[in-house]
Amino acid sequence: MQSTATVLVYSDNARTREQVRLATGRRPAADVPEVEFVECATLPAVLKELDRGGVDVCVLDGEAVPAGGMGVCRQIKDEIFHCPPVLLLIGRPQDAWLATWSRAEAAVTLPVDPVEFAGALASVLRSRLAVEA
Repeated sequence: MQSTATVLVYSDNARTREQVRLATGRRPAADVPEVEFVECATLPAVLKELDRGGVDVCVLDGEAVPAGGMGVCRQIKDEIFHCPPVLLLIGRPQDAWLATWSRAEAAVTLPVDPVEFAGALASVLRSRLAVEA
């Protein structure tokens, strides 16, 4: 198992980014590596970090403005070679079909529920690490 996993968190809302960090803790589950966060508040920052490489999972806020996480997810899936898996934060459970349209690997609702979020992030990390192995 690799020593750390890099999680990019995109939201224009600092409180949402904080909720993600707090829900994750050091690691979302015992069988995945510790997490290091890269926080982005704008789409250009997300694209810059993804171009730099080394991101294992993206957590994108579907409620972010002006570039919502669903549109950002669809864009990076089209534009980034070997795009990392995406965990999308959605405003309502009924928006899950939009997460599918955006090609996100998983989605959880806002506000962040620590148990639900940690489980979803651990699952996405497991699948990413299995692909890399």
